[in-house]
Amino acid sequence: MPRHVAVIMDGNGRWATMRGLPRSEGHRAGVESARGIVTRCRELGIGHLTLYTFSKENWGRPADEVKFLFDLLVRFLTKELDTLLAQSIRFKVLGELDELPLAARTVLSRVIAKTAHCEAMTLNLALNYSGREEILRACRRLLAKGLAAEAVTEEALAAELYTVGQPDPDLIIRTSGEMRLSGYLLWQSAYSEFAFPETLWPDFTPACLDAILADYCNRTRRFGLTGEQIQS
Repeated sequence: MPRHVAVIMDGNGRWATMRGLPRSEGHRAGVESARGIVTRCRELGIGHLTLYTFSKENWGRPADEVKFLFDLLVRFLTKELDTLLAQSIRFKVLGELDELPLAARTVLSRVIAKTAHCEAMTLNLALNYSGREEILRACRRLLAKGLAAEAVTEEALAAELYTVGQPDPDLIIRTSGEMRLSGYLLWQSAYSEFAFPETLWPDFTPACLDAILADYCNRTRRFGLTGEQIQS
């Protein structure tokens, strides 16, 4: 099993449009898919799950859709806090909290604090997130520390990322058939395996995840070495 699975939850809007529904109903259905995938990862013993929830570019969407997304997030986290605690799931945010609406910041901070002691699994929401901005932020923090050039190592930079202390994602899944990263975990994904199922996110079930994990377990990860070296 991968230690860390990351997901780009794509296709909510198209799912709704195909059914003659408003985009908000696609997002609402997508929340139910997310709940199922979190539960399945916990059952499988996957230690880290990261869900791409809202990118910095998403601020350019219609204002009413953005408001709905954050209202939905607040309701979801308020409802799911007890479940996270019962399953010993630590909750974290990858992104800039200070730029979010007050109600979202308040609930996010509360859930982060309440679950800080949980150890069975870590659930990350990439929220107000940009992979490029994350790398720039890490570089600025290293400069602020006054590090000499030779001290700027991969390890030093990784220690300034949002994912510090967590393994890089072994597997990145993007639903809906789109095959791009969209700025997601650019540093951390250097040796990730990828899966691009055509299933729209609201239709992505634990069984879909199981099928991808079965394929993942049959892959050989070489990390730049030869197959013979890996086998020896």
